[in-house]
Amino acid sequence: MRLSLKKFNTFGIEAFARNILFLKELKQLETIPHLKDCLFIGGGSNILLTKDIEKTVIINQTRGICTVSEDDDTIELAIASGENWHELVLYCIHKGYGGIENMSLIPGSVGAAPMQNIGAYGCEIKDVLTYVKAIHLDTLEMVQFSNKECEFGYRESIFKTSAKHQYFITDIGIKLTKKNHSTHTRYGDIEDWLTARHIQKPTIEDISNAVISIRESKLPNPAILGNSGSFFKNPIISTTQFESLMTKFPTLKSYKIDDQKVKIPAGWLIESLGWKGKRIGNTGSHKNQALVLVNYGNASGNEVYQLSEDIKKSVWETYGIILETEVNII
Repeated sequence: MRLSLKKFNTFGIEAFARNILFLKELKQLETIPHLKDCLFIGGGSNILLTKDIEKTVIINQTRGICTVSEDDDTIELAIASGENWHELVLYCIHKGYGGIENMSLIPGSVGAAPMQNIGAYGCEIKDVLTYVKAIHLDTLEMVQFSNKECEFGYRESIFKTSAKHQYFITDIGIKLTKKNHSTHTRYGDIEDWLTARHIQKPTIEDISNAVISIRESKLPNPAILGNSGSFFKNPIISTTQFESLMTKFPTLKSYKIDDQKVKIPAGWLIESLGWKGKRIGNTGSHKNQALVLVNYGNASGNEVYQLSEDIKKSVWETYGIILETEVNII
């Protein structure tokens, strides 16, 4: 019997699994042979299924938020990896805990947060993360990684590099502020949103509301139009390459990282080549955000993948820049 995975990936791609296990307690993992061969899915917001899965698919539904430590100024929380990320953000804001409000409305599960080093509007999970606990898929040993040991980079961590496919993240720790929050409003359109509403001293809730409003205006709701958020990473190139490109493309947008590196908005590159809003069959680049590839209802994973490859080729041939995908192709 084949089991549909359509409702377990935000692209809404129809693919089938040989077997599905709904993980609610970690002890269930002890009953599964060849755990390393299984496919783990959390919120399904960062995968593109291009084929049926001829192995056990484990849907992470673990839950739990508890306090590790607390003082007058800060609190450290432990969160199960199956929790929904945005619901965690709202929970923290309701409690008055600051530090992750800029990452409101990022789709997916808590377990994916350190794996991807998720981030938005000037903040990343590495800024607040204290530890990651994970089970080694061969030995079933529980291992704890410090922030440093996670080897965070731009949308990268050890769980996507040297430790890829070796661990299942069970829970994470984050340290947040209870007062005197350090707010970040200068990135993206947040300041404009606050100014338009005459908010001069924004609370963490104000910032969250701004981010939610901005994201909703630019990004399609996966429940309505299948997508996985930003499909590509913003490429980082050398200052030398950037200066060379500026002589040919003087309107090229960029963000200086340091004296040696410059970040280029992938959305700008894609839009400049006419892909934004372009539909090809059942897929296309979204009309409001070129970075977002969408499923208009009946797209196969291979259709979306082919579109992504065509876009990458177009950017490479014009700018000599290699686009990397944020989404995991399966």
